[in-house]
Amino acid sequence: MEFISAAIIPLMLVLIIGMGAIKKVGVFDCFIGGARDGLETAVRILPSLIALLTAITMFQASGALDFIVSALAPPLALIGFPKEAAPLALMRPVSGSGALAIVKDLLTRYGADSWIGRTASVMMGSTETTFYTLAVYFGCVHIKDTRYTVKAALLADLSGMLASVYVVKLFFY
Repeated sequence: MEFISAAIIPLMLVLIIGMGAIKKVGVFDCFIGGARDGLETAVRILPSLIALLTAITMFQASGALDFIVSALAPPLALIGFPKEAAPLALMRPVSGSGALAIVKDLLTRYGADSWIGRTASVMMGSTETTFYTLAVYFGCVHIKDTRYTVKAALLADLSGMLASVYVVKLFFY
């Protein structure tokens, strides 16, 4: 089994170059063209990403995240949502790296097998970095009117977050 996993990438390279030779396609030229297109796309979406990351940093540093979490704690307690996971629920749609830092902190503090650790892990896998994704994809193709996309995506995130709490309770507690 180790041989297969070690050989898969070299075999893919040989297969791609071989098919290019059979079909008389300049594989290297295609590779360079794809790399150029990828770089142009990265440059095109960079301003959106910088603005998003700046806003996230300002939101965290200002204490607004802590204020919102403390305000949401009582209603969340009514539905059984752990208040410790509230910062993750707020950060996940905005920043994957910020959410990952929160999950790491929760796992360190409460343990991976705790209710909070399991809930945070399932929540991380059940939701999306909605605003980052929208900034990248809509910014790349210059879409300004997102119509119902943001509402639908945030509703899906909320559903994933609530479902993660109840699924962990159902299967583990």
